[in-house]
Amino acid sequence: MSFQAYLDTIEDQTGLTPRQLFEIAEQKGFDDTAVKTGEILDWLKADYGLGRGHGMALVHVIRRGPGISSKHVGTTGAHSDESDVLWLDGKASKPAG
Repeated sequence: MSFQAYLDTIEDQTGLTPRQLFEIAEQKGFDDTAVKTGEILDWLKADYGLGRGHGMALVHVIRRGPGISSKHVGTTGAHSDESDVLWLDGKASKPAG
């Protein structure tokens, strides 16, 4: 599953865009570097029912923003992404690639 596909699935499961979840995380102080990953994962599981894989995708966004490694961009593998910048504003508003 591509990184973007993880985020799209999170949107399906929670009804919130990745950006909305990022903003909630900021409000709760989860963007502070002192906050441990496990704390963020516990919050995502408790409030949104997200498992570790999907939670870790959001942890990446919370910690590093929408940029990802270009390692898998344009590859044919299961983890191939179209871009090294993730779309955080929801599937419905994503520009056609």
